[in-house]
Amino acid sequence: MNDELLNILGSVVLNATPLVIASLGETITERAGVVNLSLDGSIVLSAMLGFVAAYSVSQSGAGSEISLILGVLAAMLAGAIVALIVAIGGIALRRDQVAVGFVLTLLAAGLAQFLGQNFTRIPGPTVPYAPISLLSDIPILGPIFFRHNIFVYFSYVLIFVTWFWLFRSRRGLALRAVGERPEAAFARGVDVNRQRYVYTALGGALVGLAGAAYSLSIKPGWATPPVMRGDGWIALAIVIFGGWHPFRVVLGAYLFASLRALSTVIQRTPEISISPVLLNLLPWVLMIATLVMVSSGGVERLLRLLPRPIQKMTRNVLRSDPPAALGTRFEAK
Repeated sequence: MNDELLNILGSVVLNATPLVIASLGETITERAGVVNLSLDGSIVLSAMLGFVAAYSVSQSGAGSEISLILGVLAAMLAGAIVALIVAIGGIALRRDQVAVGFVLTLLAAGLAQFLGQNFTRIPGPTVPYAPISLLSDIPILGPIFFRHNIFVYFSYVLIFVTWFWLFRSRRGLALRAVGERPEAAFARGVDVNRQRYVYTALGGALVGLAGAAYSLSIKPGWATPPVMRGDGWIALAIVIFGGWHPFRVVLGAYLFASLRALSTVIQRTPEISISPVLLNLLPWVLMIATLVMVSSGGVERLLRLLPRPIQKMTRNVLRSDPPAALGTRFEAK
């Protein structure tokens, strides 16, 4: 495998990392029964605040490590606060979660551009690359997966921790019960609304971390309009595409990043003459087409063409039923 292809695959892993973190955060939130539709604005606001905090601390004379840590914490706090507003609006104030989230995504994005206007295109601290010794020397896999920075390595850990917590732990079982059958969870002594607040804040903090991954690593700095604008909507689509399962969600994030990389490679190939606008639309169109097929039963019809044993196995893999109590309110009686 030549170096150019390895570099492309490595860039796919790197650029998919914010989508992986944000999508897993939203998966946790929706598994608890809360729809956080503010992702796009939350990522933009967190990216801005994370960069501004890191830049401001570095200007005060603090070391780069301290400034980066405080920047990441500021971004995570911003994401958690935005998510909690959605939860409070839906649980305590009894408002529609989708409407609250949609308004917040517009508000957060506008607020980020207003507050960050004095920090546009200013060089600031960035998270350094930290190849993992021994692992980075493994042929093919090393350059693709182990020559990155802490954000990428954290995403690897987050994938398995999320899966283990959801499907192999008692508290994860309680979390899924809150999103599926809150009445049954309450009857077993689970404080449903408290659980929803906690996991919404946790999911929002991960969305904030995804914003910091953009402005402190993937696309360092802050610019207006934000370069990560629209990725929050993609993360929401990836959660649906992945059927609210961590492994399939991650697969969707890497698939979308691969489509983006493919469009970039095609643009740089002089033999292929396609409008850059159409190429940039390619990942979005394919993602929408996939969602339409999943929601309309198109996948089910395609599966009928396969042998019956393969049908059953594939159907279990592609199963994408949302949590039964997603977006609903629960009142203890």
